[in-house]
Amino acid sequence: MLPGKEFTIVPGVFNPFSALLAERVGFKAVYLSGGALTSSLGLPDIGIIDMYELADMVRRIREVTQIPMIVDADTGFGEALNVYRTVSVLEKAGADAIQIEDQRMPKKCGHLEGKEVVPHDEMISKIKAAVRARKEARIIARTDSRAVFGLRDAIERAKAYLDAGADIIFPEALTSKDEFREFAKEVKAPLLANMTEFGKTPLISAREFQEMGYVYVIFPVTIFRVAAKAMEDALKVLKEEGTQRNLMEKMMTRKEQYEVIHYDYYEKLDRELA
Repeated sequence: MLPGKEFTIVPGVFNPFSALLAERVGFKAVYLSGGALTSSLGLPDIGIIDMYELADMVRRIREVTQIPMIVDADTGFGEALNVYRTVSVLEKAGADAIQIEDQRMPKKCGHLEGKEVVPHDEMISKIKAAVRARKEARIIARTDSRAVFGLRDAIERAKAYLDAGADIIFPEALTSKDEFREFAKEVKAPLLANMTEFGKTPLISAREFQEMGYVYVIFPVTIFRVAAKAMEDALKVLKEEGTQRNLMEKMMTRKEQYEVIHYDYYEKLDRELA
């Protein structure tokens, strides 16, 4: 179950191994990031993967860990009826909270130019469908309106989404600490902040978000970007030097790797079954 009123830092993950690492380090929840997941598949985050691909990754993560998981479901893969089925499928796959955003398809990364949002009523219908479909999962309503119609519209949308039944509100791509403070002052709900890199939001610490009244802070693509850079650097070393000798100190050891994936448990089980 996703922590409720307890302030929670939530790292973005993109596969079972990264979720296991987050759990091993001590995080209390993870965020299955659409941006990180699509990049790991070699695709852009523009809504071109489908619900079944997302649900498959949720199931794969849930197979190896019970850590609470927020799942980024983009626009819900369609209209209100599609959202109803999306929420049902993702919750059965293992999602503890499901995020739906108010962008118009084709969606974009929330920190890029040119995105559009649907009318209030259309998103409200989606939220009502999501609430009706869920059993216990929390529904997170994300608004991208700040970049399209301004902060005031984003605040009014958030209030309407809360009235429609959303459990958590996610204001995307606010541009300053003052905007985050104003949003938190006016929207009386559990709030989620997105602390992504290289976007419209300046770097703000988790402690600062907590002081402003936010309950959750996600770092959706941070570990993917760090891993991607490390892999690229390692590949260059292998290509230029023909040996991993100078990479050894940067590696997780075989022992550590096996500890993450519980190798000893499976080895012991195999002996018992034999």
